[in-house]
Amino acid sequence: MFNDFYGLTGRPFQLTPDPTFYFESLTHRKALSYLSYGLAQGEGFVVITGEVGAGKSTLVAHLMATIDPARLTAAQIVTSKLDGEELVHVVAQAFGLIVDGHDKASALGAIEAFLHDEARAGRRCLLVVDESQNLAIDALEELRMLSNFQLGAHPLLQTLLLGQPEFRETIQEHPQLEQLRQRVIAAHHLEAMELGEVQPYIEHRLKCVGWNGNPKFDQRVFTELFEASGGVPRRINQICNRLMMLGAVDQRNRIDGAMLSGVLEELELDGTLQLKKPAPQAAPLAAPVAAVPAPVPVDVVALAQLRAMLAERDAQIAELQQAVIELANEQEAAPAKVSDPAYHAGLAAIEAKLNGFEAKMLEQERTIRHTLTMLIEWIEADDASRAAA
Repeated sequence: MFNDFYGLTGRPFQLTPDPTFYFESLTHRKALSYLSYGLAQGEGFVVITGEVGAGKSTLVAHLMATIDPARLTAAQIVTSKLDGEELVHVVAQAFGLIVDGHDKASALGAIEAFLHDEARAGRRCLLVVDESQNLAIDALEELRMLSNFQLGAHPLLQTLLLGQPEFRETIQEHPQLEQLRQRVIAAHHLEAMELGEVQPYIEHRLKCVGWNGNPKFDQRVFTELFEASGGVPRRINQICNRLMMLGAVDQRNRIDGAMLSGVLEELELDGTLQLKKPAPQAAPLAAPVAAVPAPVPVDVVALAQLRAMLAERDAQIAELQQAVIELANEQEAAPAKVSDPAYHAGLAAIEAKLNGFEAKMLEQERTIRHTLTMLIEWIEADDASRAAA
């Protein structure tokens, strides 16, 4: 309704996740850094938690939109209260597998065969599990068992677990999840946005649908929106939807504090929105038992990731040099072997190996550039913070 009045091309504050509207707040940038680090490892579990409406699903939608399907096969499931056997069948369906029979063994066999086929085709597999707090403990154990599938020494499946804050407590404290805890290679908790991010967030979403300054928001609206929503993106969207609708009904081209007060009063009366900040997290126990290691600062993570990538690139260069030497030796022996089919087969294998190394090194270069950019941004942000202080 208000889209037409304000000349917008779509709904700027829709509640369903859409990567088109992805806004990189500070906490989302950190989460992406942990995701990048975790995915670079190619194994184990990455855990992202956050309050309801914090933007976990939008973050994953953004991630899925950037995945190259030629290199990574991803499947996503949104869980209800599943037990272990049900979860195995849901995972099979998520990867598009048709399982003969309804027993768990058949589903596991189909999943393992699929993972092997993908690995032989040069693709890694990622399983994204949303609303993980709904899973039973035996279902989480089944996910851990799926992470055991390997081709030689290479793991075949990596899992990204998304959940609400209570899921983080389950992972950290449940005595039956010790083995799963040991396989968590990266974890991050999405916080609410900061006060200074509310205005850029709202304007970003509006610009995505053709906003040209109509309506205009009074500055105090952003502060009051932050106080009412606690900085949680979905709450901001709900409030802004009502504000824009009220503005269209009253034919207002300016959103002011009085309009916001009226909308907040309506929302409080009809109970559709909890207008308060998320409860503060409890202080950690002095000696937590078997807890997931505390998240490393993101710049440290990025440095570790960069070192690992550089080491891997050095190893690839050494292998590439060896392949070049082998190719040169084969070419020197060409007069004696030119009619030997085995010679041509070996030559083709070496050339394929060279092509594979070239593709891997190009991917490594892109990832290294991204990581360096992220480090520079963090250094500049730290410098700016110190200068402001």
